[in-house]
Amino acid sequence: MLGHMRAFRAPGADGPADPTAPPGEPARPPGVAPDALLRVLRVPPESAGLRLDVFVQSQLRNTSRTRSRAIVENSAYDLEGRRLRANDRVRAEQRVALWRPAFEEADLRPVQLRLVHEDAHLLVVDKPPLMAVHPTARHHSSTLMKQLELARGGERVWLIHRLDRETSGLVLVARSPEADRAFKRLFEERSTREATSLAHASSAGVAKTYLALTWGAPSEGDVRLPVEPDTANPLRVKMRIAAPGTGLPARTSLTVREVRGRYALVECELHTGRQHQIRVHLAALGTPVVGDKLYGPDERLLARAADGELTSDDLARLELPRHALHAHRYRLRHPLTGEELELVAPLPADLADFWGSKGASG
Repeated sequence: MLGHMRAFRAPGADGPADPTAPPGEPARPPGVAPDALLRVLRVPPESAGLRLDVFVQSQLRNTSRTRSRAIVENSAYDLEGRRLRANDRVRAEQRVALWRPAFEEADLRPVQLRLVHEDAHLLVVDKPPLMAVHPTARHHSSTLMKQLELARGGERVWLIHRLDRETSGLVLVARSPEADRAFKRLFEERSTREATSLAHASSAGVAKTYLALTWGAPSEGDVRLPVEPDTANPLRVKMRIAAPGTGLPARTSLTVREVRGRYALVECELHTGRQHQIRVHLAALGTPVVGDKLYGPDERLLARAADGELTSDDLARLELPRHALHAHRYRLRHPLTGEELELVAPLPADLADFWGSKGASG
């Protein structure tokens, strides 16, 4: 585990280092807010000798060097409460305490979520773009699960699968632990069968179709390229195509619905559920998803976006503020009722407007 995050009681914002910290826990430095969140980073031997800002960047996802330097300057201390500097060199097994400001989000207000399906066991939601499904370090309250809880009077629900924050469309949510287990088994069995045999998705009882807007039109048919984490990428979230015979088997079936100039509307049937699979496959074909900050024109756009540093030129290159990927249709047999479900979320307004602005087919 790279670190942990928690809040300690402080004796006062301007008092001495926190005498109430449990033995072995970092002392709260003078001036740190009482509600500050603590994350402690352990320096592994292979990172010894790195500048502190470089080390912090390697541990925080989607963070640029500029942002990591600012984090160090504003919140990095040793365990005794002494400030650390960006150009300090880290030592093996050193602990670095990051005292970060508490989450600052707008007041949690209800967001109108469109329910595609509801029964005693299952909720299916059409997730808006740019909404995280679960709380994270950056997005704590304004998330799909928090909004569902708010809208349904505190009903406890379980997330069956995830979508990236920027991806819109269908999300399945269980209303009981039994339903959660049953639907997750259905998805896991599907992934296992596809990974081992690459048979048709219908054989596993689940079919998942996404819509993507791409720069250029990909070749139609099956893409069967294995994927693996891109260990050379400093952001630690990127995937890449693996060498033949290595990595995780991945299969996507592509159908080009329409071409308009240098753009295409592509139907993507997802047979395996690898991280970023559709985006990686489309980029490998030379037709990345419009607006993709990681697999599009420049992977550095992702860190700049996370730090709020996108320029007008960056936005012009991306053309959309989020990647143009949408979870459009699921077909599956309900594991508890036996009902055959076809769940559909139409192309959302932002993507429909963008596509409409490209005119007629050409």
